[in-house]
Amino acid sequence: MTVAQALVEFLGRQYTVDNVGGPGGGAYRERLIPGMFGIFGHGNVAGVGQALKQWQVADPTLMPYYQGRNEQAQSHQAVGYARHTRRRQTFAVSTSIGPGSSNLLTGAALATANRLPVLLLPSDTFATRAADPVLQQLEQPHGYDITVNDAFRPLSKYFDRVNRPEQLFSALLNGLRVLTDPAETGAVTIALPQDVQAEVFDVPGEFLAEREWRIRRPGPEAEDIAEAARRIRAAKRPVIIAGGGVLYAFATDQLRTFAEATGIPVGWTQAGVGSLAWDHPQALGAVGSTGTTAANALVRDADLVIGIGTRYEDFTTASRTAFQNPGVQFVNINVAPIDAYKHGTSLPIVADARKALTALTTALGGYHVGADLERTVADEKARWDDTVDAAFAEDHQPLVSQNAIIGAVNRAMDPRDVVICAAGSLPGDLHKMWRVRDPFGYHVEYAFSCMGYEIPGGLGVKRAAFDAAARGEENRDVVVMVGDGSYLMMHTELVTAVAEGIKLITVLIQNHGYASIGALSEQLGSQRFGTKYRTLDRTHHTFDDGEKLPIDLAANAESLGVTMYRIEPGPNAIADLEAAIGKAKAAPEGSGPIVIHIESDPLIDAPSSESWWDVPVSGASELESTRAAFATYSDHKSRQRPLIG
Repeated sequence: MTVAQALVEFLGRQYTVDNVGGPGGGAYRERLIPGMFGIFGHGNVAGVGQALKQWQVADPTLMPYYQGRNEQAQSHQAVGYARHTRRRQTFAVSTSIGPGSSNLLTGAALATANRLPVLLLPSDTFATRAADPVLQQLEQPHGYDITVNDAFRPLSKYFDRVNRPEQLFSALLNGLRVLTDPAETGAVTIALPQDVQAEVFDVPGEFLAEREWRIRRPGPEAEDIAEAARRIRAAKRPVIIAGGGVLYAFATDQLRTFAEATGIPVGWTQAGVGSLAWDHPQALGAVGSTGTTAANALVRDADLVIGIGTRYEDFTTASRTAFQNPGVQFVNINVAPIDAYKHGTSLPIVADARKALTALTTALGGYHVGADLERTVADEKARWDDTVDAAFAEDHQPLVSQNAIIGAVNRAMDPRDVVICAAGSLPGDLHKMWRVRDPFGYHVEYAFSCMGYEIPGGLGVKRAAFDAAARGEENRDVVVMVGDGSYLMMHTELVTAVAEGIKLITVLIQNHGYASIGALSEQLGSQRFGTKYRTLDRTHHTFDDGEKLPIDLAANAESLGVTMYRIEPGPNAIADLEAAIGKAKAAPEGSGPIVIHIESDPLIDAPSSESWWDVPVSGASELESTRAAFATYSDHKSRQRPLIG
């Protein structure tokens, strides 16, 4: 068979197995690669394309093929699917050479930054150089073996190039080893020269047999658990920061049991939303720059921070200003050593979050925080809940606030439904205000914060939710919330949803610009420069003061074949929005995508997190606004700490 035929057959017979997270909480066994995306060009049309067609005729269930409109968006779909399946399934993406391959670069970076698996199969130039140079080949005089695909090396957790057919065996086995490793997973890129794809070789039968990849879930060392328990007992104001690792370990029940037994409050990162229900007594909500005042108040004074499955990005740590207790220590539980050792901790626990929490709960039997800390948690939580209630109830006119829109969407969705977002002001506002009620109910891509991720990422989540429903689980609606800036980046994947009849609900918020960066620009003294969608004033060469662009995004989406609901501005906008979401949810599966268009006022901010994010401000300026911003920046900078032990 050809290399491409062997590749497709091999991938179709790989299975992920896990001893948690299956139906009813039992064992799990599902296809590791349930399908392949691809856009065909001269690099892969006669290789992978031919192999997929051959199997479509022989057995279409072996490796189903899915179309897409952009290679980057296809990788985003794979990542969304992987996130919702808790990193146990993902898609492969096949591309042609040149721009088809390089379009995947952003997707590779996003997957690796988020520690989410995706298998990328970019085509490459001729290994034999028989027709050198070929169309779209990148030539470098200092290194003739360099191709476009070498750009994937720093973006991938594993990179290989199959220059000989026999190399396919080790390339795939090593690639899938990384893909299914919770400590190492991310983008796995295997470059496939176009001539090698079509080359015939003898393939051992055992290579094509079914193979299982068990998710490794290492337990903690007994000495580490004993020392962690000792430190927790000695602490006066401990706090937990729950990251995505809690969800990937299926440790939400264990975290809730631990929090209830000890009384230790819990804040969460973007990836950790869903670790506890929003109204749980120990739930402080989001932590850091986009956090709640409750979480940030408790973290500010904490003498012991228990990080569970978090990589401590700068939004989580408020650029290392969140922890102000001079004696603060860190106990970090993480399956990845790179994260367990962060902030100079002297007690890294390299272990699965579920197993570590179970052991720690046993070791702390009889321990509970003091009554004064419990009162502080209750008071701060009540203060923030009142703040969000007020924000959701805003009646701003003539255009509604984004806060009220978020509140309406939150109320209209069922607890098991999933909200999707990625970039702009929405992720921060959702992080601090979204009232999550289900561990799978929140998916915001914020490690790479990629504009344009929302719709394709939402498609990936909907595919995963639909597949789970086919296995007997309760169905979930998936609601994408996206601003006009991100929508314009990659809205064409709505066509993919139309082609497959995928019921994806999208709330498109039109505010005529980049609201998030506009607000940041104003805070940093740059006066919202370059963040408005306006006509060009050629005299002053500015886009800041012209007329609003005469674009109709609702008509744009409608032209792609979606069902469109327009929410007219006015006093009934929020009620109409809730009704439209209800109507969209009532639509049957298979009826295709639905877009709900609503306009908002971009100048109404979300409630303050009473926190900070480090974005350097010009130290010298002729603008008074910049000089004032630099003074504020310097004040915050003085509270930044190195956190090195």
